[in-house]
Amino acid sequence: MSKKILLDRRELVIGLAAGTIVPLAGCADNAALGRNQLMLVSQAEIERLSATAWRDTIQRERVLTDPAYTRRLERVGTRMAETSGLSHLDWEFVVIDSDLVNAWVLPNGKVAFYKGLMDLVETDGHVATIMGHEMGHVAGRHAAERASQQRAAQMGMQLVGMALQTQGVDYDADMAAALGAGIQYGVILPYSREHEFEADRLGIDYMVGAGYAARDAMDVWLAMSTMHQERALEFTSTHPSDDARIAAMRAHIDAMGYI
Repeated sequence: MSKKILLDRRELVIGLAAGTIVPLAGCADNAALGRNQLMLVSQAEIERLSATAWRDTIQRERVLTDPAYTRRLERVGTRMAETSGLSHLDWEFVVIDSDLVNAWVLPNGKVAFYKGLMDLVETDGHVATIMGHEMGHVAGRHAAERASQQRAAQMGMQLVGMALQTQGVDYDADMAAALGAGIQYGVILPYSREHEFEADRLGIDYMVGAGYAARDAMDVWLAMSTMHQERALEFTSTHPSDDARIAAMRAHIDAMGYI
């Protein structure tokens, strides 16, 4: 029989605010990640928001009509979708006519690569590296998890404020900001960095499964690291440092025997 753990009211609300205590019903196991996830936002809700975001993007951005760019993106994307286990999604691939070096994949399978990025990457394996990383976010249900985490943090902050007020503590804007900073740096940002590591690992698995070389992933991220003119402290960044990311990918590639 498991031992019961009793918390007083103050411990409970602060645990909720910090994200260390979550409702059991809000947790789900993700076999692809090998861990439980906080899920307070449904997949249906995420897909609805994704559909709206996609419509807005297509209306706002200029889609490149050059068939060579589209064929290249679709060629790589189709192979990657099959090996990622996400072939059930309604995949759509577009190239945005912009010099931005950017790409993203929505949870409903809508993919946007920017012309600036397509011009920068040299091989299909390089495209697959970025595609795989973004598909890793989809397979990991990171969008739903991040939305759930933020919702839980907001709920927790409200509960903490109520608890402090009932104990005669003046809960002013400065205290709210201090508590918010603790949640931001202690929970939300590190979780986002973990998502990036997971997406890197899954992306490498997908691209290798699709027949691309794992060394292409290392080439891409090493090149990306040289483009960062300003290096933020990892502690306050939603992304891992370049060194940490590259080291983790190299360790995963070695562990899986890809090289």
